[in-house]
Amino acid sequence: RLGNEKYKTKIELRTLAPKWLEQFDFHLFEDQSQVLEITVLDKDVRSKDDFMGKCNIDLREYEREVTHQIWAPLEKDAGSLFLLLTISGTTGAETITDLVSQNEEPQEIESISNKYKITRSFHNMKDIGYLRVKVFRAQGLVSADIGGKSDPFCVLELVNARLQTQTEYKTLTPTWNKIFTFNVKDIHSVLEVTVYDEDRDHKVEFLGKISIPLMKIRFGEKKWYALKDKKLRLRAKGNNPEILLECSLHWNVIRAAVRTFNPKEEKYMQIEQKFKRQVFIRNVNRLKAVIMDFIEIGKFIKSCWEWEAPLRSVVAFVIFMIITYCFEIYMLPIVLLLVFLRNYIVYSLVGSLMHRDEEADFSGDEDDLDDEDKHSKKDRPSIEDDKSAPPLSPLLEEKKSLKERLQAIQDVTAMVQNAIGFIASLCESCKNTFNFTVPFLSWLLILALIIGTLILYYIPVRYLVMLWGINKFTRKLIRPHAIVNNEVLDFLSRVPDDEEIRDYHELRLAPAVDDRRREGGHQRKKKIN
Repeated sequence: RLGNEKYKTKIELRTLAPKWLEQFDFHLFEDQSQVLEITVLDKDVRSKDDFMGKCNIDLREYEREVTHQIWAPLEKDAGSLFLLLTISGTTGAETITDLVSQNEEPQEIESISNKYKITRSFHNMKDIGYLRVKVFRAQGLVSADIGGKSDPFCVLELVNARLQTQTEYKTLTPTWNKIFTFNVKDIHSVLEVTVYDEDRDHKVEFLGKISIPLMKIRFGEKKWYALKDKKLRLRAKGNNPEILLECSLHWNVIRAAVRTFNPKEEKYMQIEQKFKRQVFIRNVNRLKAVIMDFIEIGKFIKSCWEWEAPLRSVVAFVIFMIITYCFEIYMLPIVLLLVFLRNYIVYSLVGSLMHRDEEADFSGDEDDLDDEDKHSKKDRPSIEDDKSAPPLSPLLEEKKSLKERLQAIQDVTAMVQNAIGFIASLCESCKNTFNFTVPFLSWLLILALIIGTLILYYIPVRYLVMLWGINKFTRKLIRPHAIVNNEVLDFLSRVPDDEEIRDYHELRLAPAVDDRRREGGHQRKKKIN
């Protein structure tokens, strides 16, 4: 509760460590209470809900335009709550109203650049970079109100950091002129920019969205982006909706490389994918495509054994005997380097081996979109509205039991669906690593393979295995709070799979009837070294 606004979460059954993963937007006024009250209740269908704990958060103690991760202890040691708190979208003194004509101080830019120089790589290994985003304006938005207008505001998310602009009322061409800054913890994160329409009943309506990988940002580029639909496949509704942004990213390559082999930051507001027929079929097809590649390799090897092409079989036999006779363990990384070399030659001759992302029609049920929209909020009753409920009849209890069984079946099918998707994603990430989809990651792995080759050449394998065992057995003793991780999986988690590549694909800007609409569009600022 904040002032007169009150929201209620869904019920988490049979657990002492609930995860609600819900978002509530409150309106903050200077003349009202600045204390956020949070109450935890135990749902009781036969009687009054039981009080479990309460905590108060004074919003005046927290900085504006920053996402805070808070562990809030409940009164009388009744547990604690973890929440992400952001005070954003403020108007008045905090809003930059003349951003277009604002001149940045060269000394400030140089100071930030010096902070991330190679020579200062080991000063603060967790500080990967600094992102500045200027949100200028949007155009061509769809009308969401009865009067043919919308009340748009823009939300920027970088993993768990979430900031938003003020709302511009009754317009389809909002001008926000606001600047945001983010501390970058992982250079492989993705900036999500979403435009919503604000309604008076505290609901919001989706207007458009884009996803921008930080690795694709060009320093100081002022650029129009075509807004997409919720699934990030097609153009959003409206008159070719677009948004004008300028992004500037300072980062340290050494810190970013080290961070790549550590666990990826978990996004707390990411709800687990439920079972959907379309998603299940798509994941099966993705895995099938990977399996078919291995089947083709198997067919090729079998054709050599069966002497279907005698010349090819002779060449394969000679190569096999030479490799078997000369093989050493340090040659394993060299084999992978040869794959990189082959793909790099193709990459240089014909361009990127990334998928050609067409604006294909990915059909799906309309109701799938609503489940994925974090911001769509139904009217939630107040806490007092649901304090008591009549006892359940035996018939209702039987229906509830049947519903729980069906839910259990759905949970199992969802687990299978997501497991297939994870395996397919892992295989696609491996393929995209060798395809130079993200050149930084491909070159980083090439460097690691070269170092690995030298280590295997000079150091016997038994000593390397001993070092590996010592590290595993002593990790808990030396670093008791260290997170257990797998460096290979951590690396692959940064490589986008085919679905993510489609999400990040930029749609072509529609030819404007009046080119003056994009006046001041593509401009580059010179980076100050």
